[in-house]
Amino acid sequence: MNQPSRRDRLKPVELLVLSAVMSLFVGLVVLLATREILLAAVFFGIAFIVTLVVMAMFSLTIKPNELEQHEIDDDPERPSGH
Repeated sequence: MNQPSRRDRLKPVELLVLSAVMSLFVGLVVLLATREILLAAVFFGIAFIVTLVVMAMFSLTIKPNELEQHEIDDDPERPSGH
């Protein structure tokens, strides 16, 4: 069985880091605008969760290419349909 590529293994880390960077930007903007650390932390947390969910949804909508679809169809551990 083929091992996942390095890119496939790092995809979740990539999503987490990108989400953290975007939410850090939001948190810094709120901190600089209001000078309230607690409010900035709340906005950071909300932005992190929302960004992570949105990017995960976008990654689920990507259609697998022909090679990926062939690997999905040939997986012996995958239960067959009715």
